[in-house]
Amino acid sequence: MLVILSGVAGAGKDTVKKEIINRMEDVESIPSITDRPIRPGDIPGKTYIFVNNEEFKRMIDNNELYEFDIHHNHYYGVPKKILDDKIKSGKTVIKDVDVNGTENLVRILKENMKVVTIFLRVPKEELRRRLENRVDKPNEKEIELRLGRFDFEESKMGNYDYVIDNVDQEETVQRIIGIIKKG
Repeated sequence: MLVILSGVAGAGKDTVKKEIINRMEDVESIPSITDRPIRPGDIPGKTYIFVNNEEFKRMIDNNELYEFDIHHNHYYGVPKKILDDKIKSGKTVIKDVDVNGTENLVRILKENMKVVTIFLRVPKEELRRRLENRVDKPNEKEIELRLGRFDFEESKMGNYDYVIDNVDQEETVQRIIGIIKKG
């Protein structure tokens, strides 16, 4: 099963994903591929697979990605081989993907595997606070770029199987664990 977590940047997708992986034995994540620069805290091959722009375009040309998109001025994509290998091994894959990528993945994969989509919501003022306090410290321009997508991303909530207000992390984690166990 593929569990997709979406929501605006700063909604807590990565934090929730890590906590679920820590608590559930058969749940893993896979890294996206990106051409963005490495940030403090990134672990190449774990948080992301980092490639240059030319390599990313080669992967597109060779049909090595299930989907890709430009997000915050950088390419991000889901590698076919890595996802396929994890699913074939019997693992549940939990993946944070933006709203455009989610639509594409559901369309492409729904015939081949169970896909569950979850949108994490957070109030806009809380989102700004979280972005300002992130470890990777986005500058004001980056914060505004991310906040600028807020209304667009929230307009896609109706496309998701579940929408969870992520104001209490423990409650959010417990709800998602329940969804995964239900299968």
